[in-house]
Amino acid sequence: GRTQFKVVIKALSPKEVTRIYTPLPLDRNDGTFLMRYRMYGSVTKGLKIEILYGDQHVAQSPYILKGPVYHEYCDCPEEDPEVWQNIMSCPSQEAQITKDFISFPTIDLQRMLKEIPAKFSQSRGAIVHYTILDNHIYRRSLGKYTDFKMFSDEMFLSLARKVRLPDVEFYVNVGDWPVEYRKANDTPGPIPVISWCGSVDSRDIVLPTYDVTHSTLETLRGVTNDLLSIQGNTGPLWENKTEQALFRGRDSREERLHLVKLSKENPELLDAGITGYFFFREKEKELGKVQLMGFFDFFKYKYQVNVDGTVAAYRFPYLLLGDSLILKQDSKYYEHFYIGLKPWKHYVPVKRNLEDLLEKIKWAKENDEEARKIAKEGQLMARELLQPHRFYCYYYKVLQEYAKRQASKPEIRDGMELVPQPDDRDSVCSCHRKKPLREDL
Repeated sequence: GRTQFKVVIKALSPKEVTRIYTPLPLDRNDGTFLMRYRMYGSVTKGLKIEILYGDQHVAQSPYILKGPVYHEYCDCPEEDPEVWQNIMSCPSQEAQITKDFISFPTIDLQRMLKEIPAKFSQSRGAIVHYTILDNHIYRRSLGKYTDFKMFSDEMFLSLARKVRLPDVEFYVNVGDWPVEYRKANDTPGPIPVISWCGSVDSRDIVLPTYDVTHSTLETLRGVTNDLLSIQGNTGPLWENKTEQALFRGRDSREERLHLVKLSKENPELLDAGITGYFFFREKEKELGKVQLMGFFDFFKYKYQVNVDGTVAAYRFPYLLLGDSLILKQDSKYYEHFYIGLKPWKHYVPVKRNLEDLLEKIKWAKENDEEARKIAKEGQLMARELLQPHRFYCYYYKVLQEYAKRQASKPEIRDGMELVPQPDDRDSVCSCHRKKPLREDL
């Protein structure tokens, strides 16, 4: 109906005052609502969250979050990682992490020090060498294509503000492609490089992409498309969506050009357009260029075509959270959460060369109830796997597993600099956790 839920969040103690930004709840169109808030100050006693419909409390309101509750930029880590993981409801196992570390029973830091700068920093030039010691983060860049280190920096800093991290030394590939292609039985064997994207023929250890982590950190602050806002903007109800498959994107892979040709020949099934030419500029005259489209408008269409870009298409998690059916191109590339998805249960698979795409769209049109069910299953699984706390848990677990396997102590190497915690006004806070005594540490 027209009545809006009202959410009021305030400090539990009347003596405490804090600024909290609380936008309207997001209606997920299935009887559930998503509530977001961002704190600009910390509270020691806790928070009271009231959910009102008219003037009545609903959904077990009010909720009490016992304090202290810290805002994002408060540098006040939980000293006991076990306690933190319990509070965060971290899964005890992540299948992809288990799989990624099979090739690395022990990690030889000395070998990596010799090999990685020589092997990767010149050719690819997108490797960042990190050491975390005493919960401080140090790094040096190896190569000239390392601008994206700002994204790995912000996530490691954010994690260090929340929980004490293990002492660990590692290398992050901030480029697009995985880099370690040697197999476990090769001589010499592979070395554990951390990347945002994996592939079936590489051995990189995969972290959630810079895109989903940045959008999570910046929710309600700087980004408009985050994994939560998508969920309240999934377009018309299923039966009112346009019965076509949609694709918009850059020309970063030849199959995307093929999509446009298919679209011109089969406009009743597919609406595909290239929004910018960079790789195949000579094709622009022939295929044309279309206007950029707001991401929320994608969900006016029943079917979404997900085709790789240079590697895995990083829009996939966002598409899954809508309520359209995903037609996903077969790919050797994957992100950290793909392992939890099954074809025909969470999405409809399409061959690499797209030769069966049109028949899959026709299948979806002829089997509307089944298509809707797959779309819903994909959405529910994505809501589970892509919750903000799961990213923090995942990052922590990768660092933890890595630290366990180090054969020598991590060190601050020549050329490394401290990555400082932000020092703006937002980060001022007093820490009320019980500090451990030196002898306890």
